[in-house]
Amino acid sequence: MNQVLRAGMQGLRTFASDVADGFFEIVHNGFALIGLALVFIVVAVAARPDLQRAGEQELTAWVESRKPAPAPTDPAPNAVERATAARPEELPRQQAAVAYWLSRKYRVAVEPLSVLVAEAYTIGRQTKLDPTLILAIMAVESSFNPFAQSPVGAQGLMQVMTRVHGDKYEPAGGTLAAFDPITNLRVGVKVLQECISRAGSLEGGLRYYVGAANLGDDGGYTVKVMAEHDRLRQVASGRAVPVFTPPAPATGAPAAPMPTQPTPRTQPIPVVAPASPDEAKPPAQNTPATVALLEQPAL
Repeated sequence: MNQVLRAGMQGLRTFASDVADGFFEIVHNGFALIGLALVFIVVAVAARPDLQRAGEQELTAWVESRKPAPAPTDPAPNAVERATAARPEELPRQQAAVAYWLSRKYRVAVEPLSVLVAEAYTIGRQTKLDPTLILAIMAVESSFNPFAQSPVGAQGLMQVMTRVHGDKYEPAGGTLAAFDPITNLRVGVKVLQECISRAGSLEGGLRYYVGAANLGDDGGYTVKVMAEHDRLRQVASGRAVPVFTPPAPATGAPAAPMPTQPTPRTQPIPVVAPASPDEAKPPAQNTPATVALLEQPAL
């Protein structure tokens, strides 16, 4: 009986040993095959740069797909780089004075206005146009709202007719750039140059710009632009100019309380193509707020 048990135990040990040896051989050979496969892949990738790039792209995509999504409330880390804003104290004194004055009058943050003022001065030097004229047009056209749009399709700070001047936005990537403040400013200045060149004078160019060249009246547009232009020139020269001067009340009539700034226009005056007189628009109707602006004395 003992011999039978010993023989059985010996057989089990032999069987277990054979199984272990077989498993070791299989694992060993499997690792050897994996190693050979890796060597083959490395050699193939080294010989084929296109495969290397494809592998890198796949690996990068795999890693990116497993990154946790940022919380919806987290701001983008590069958002400040996209912001059209600058520190006004870094501007030259003349430009800073203009930026602060416009900020108070139109209730717009001075930081984005600083960028527009600096750009207006840069373009003014390049085009021989007074930068305060450029800023005055923006003030009258949109009250410095970069997303303003008129009922006829004039868009942005300078209220350029995007469908007419779409070719001028092509270098910036297309007509959606009309809502980029700097791009809209540059395109508007190009249109203004064309209008002045065609009319032969600044006042005539402004009538073309507003689309009233073939009309008897431009709705007071030229007067408003030139009045704001004159005020901005005085601000730039260092003079203290109030943001709003109410007209003198009639004799014997009580003085009515006046707003601290003119009422912004709800329908900005659009710009038309200088070569298309049939695109002319009727002038905007003067509201009481507009009449008050027109009647205020030049400073």
